[in-house]
Amino acid sequence: MDNKSTRRNFLRNSLSAVAGAIVLPNIIPSSAMGMSGIVPPSDRIVMGSIGVGSQGSSNMRDFLDFKQVQYVSICDLDSSHLDKASDLINKKYGNKDCRTYKDYREFLEKEKVDAVCISVPDHWHSIAYVSAANKKLAIYGEKPLARSIGEGQQIVKAVKKNNIVWQTGSWQRSKANFHQAAELVFNGRIGKVDHVEVGLPNGNKGIGMPPVIAVPPELDWEFWLGSAPKVPYRGVCHWNWRWILDYSGGQLTDWAGHHIDIAQWGLGLDRTGPVEISGEGVYPPSGELYNVPTEYDFTCKYKTGVTMRVANAARLPMGMGVTWYGANGWIHVDRGDVLTASKPELISEKLGDNKKALYESTDHWGNFLDCVRSKKETITPVEVAHRAISVGLLGEIAMTTKQTIHWDPIKEEIVNNADASKMLMRSFRAPWKIPVI
Repeated sequence: MDNKSTRRNFLRNSLSAVAGAIVLPNIIPSSAMGMSGIVPPSDRIVMGSIGVGSQGSSNMRDFLDFKQVQYVSICDLDSSHLDKASDLINKKYGNKDCRTYKDYREFLEKEKVDAVCISVPDHWHSIAYVSAANKKLAIYGEKPLARSIGEGQQIVKAVKKNNIVWQTGSWQRSKANFHQAAELVFNGRIGKVDHVEVGLPNGNKGIGMPPVIAVPPELDWEFWLGSAPKVPYRGVCHWNWRWILDYSGGQLTDWAGHHIDIAQWGLGLDRTGPVEISGEGVYPPSGELYNVPTEYDFTCKYKTGVTMRVANAARLPMGMGVTWYGANGWIHVDRGDVLTASKPELISEKLGDNKKALYESTDHWGNFLDCVRSKKETITPVEVAHRAISVGLLGEIAMTTKQTIHWDPIKEEIVNNADASKMLMRSFRAPWKIPVI
């Protein structure tokens, strides 16, 4: 989903120098002094990871590219993930010092790291993120921020109350074409924007209802389910949890933190939200394990008057990506360094000296590490991530209820609809709950 080959091509810039040394924990592995390209212990950022499956191991590799980072520990409830990731870290440092855990609570209690990368399924985000924030750790957390808006609100509260550095894995903000497109729109290059189209991937095909099978010995299935309903194991777990509503919202919520985020960035609306949402979804028949929408299409109206249509790519003329339509033309951006416009000069002509510059980063993981040092805000802070996925989740509520949802983006409440309001927070299976902040 995250185009790992594209992510690997990010420039590995050195961390910017900052005044004053930060105080790091005393626990430094014996291998630290033997790292190629000596980095003084006082300048290192000691890291660990919770979740080292496909996305988690990819993020870990990105951080391992930095000499300033010292990876000391990892956590995953699948022992096969732990074995592969720890082997990679130990090979990097030429030792066997990497500590491994199967329970994130033990990891957070014992490890004295500066920062943690958390890459777990969506239904685990709020518990894991708040738990780490309460330990005062800097967090690189995957998108979407949360499975429900209420959970996202709790994550934002925890990050702000604990005054920690947060970076969301919405790495498109650190790509040149997305930054340029958003900055052009933000500076009025296409005039007043009337509407935006956001194309996300088409839904996946179903697989019926696979039979119940034995849980693999390396996997703690009960722990993996966590706060989600207790169900038997049917061979669907890593990666494909995305197609089951108890854990995710499918391609809609998997990608809302990417393209909806960029759309709102260009509009200057990435710290607010729409006021009205309506739309429709196409869902699989009953009896299908994969029950997220196979098609989705909803429209959001903002207080400024602009409308945003979010749909699976097959329903939109430009397909995947973000297209802003203004009085003077349109600009379209997508992955693969795509940046096009109704007229070439809309892109080729540079903005003047008085342009309103958007936050710029050339490396998403480097930006996080820079901010761990400087304590400045990252390019994708927690509130921005929350606002992006909130749009997707409001669309999900509108499609599920088949009603027009009226939203107060300041109070973050659904207006005059008690039944829809109940969907702002999902139920948690005992004994799991979001930690007290």
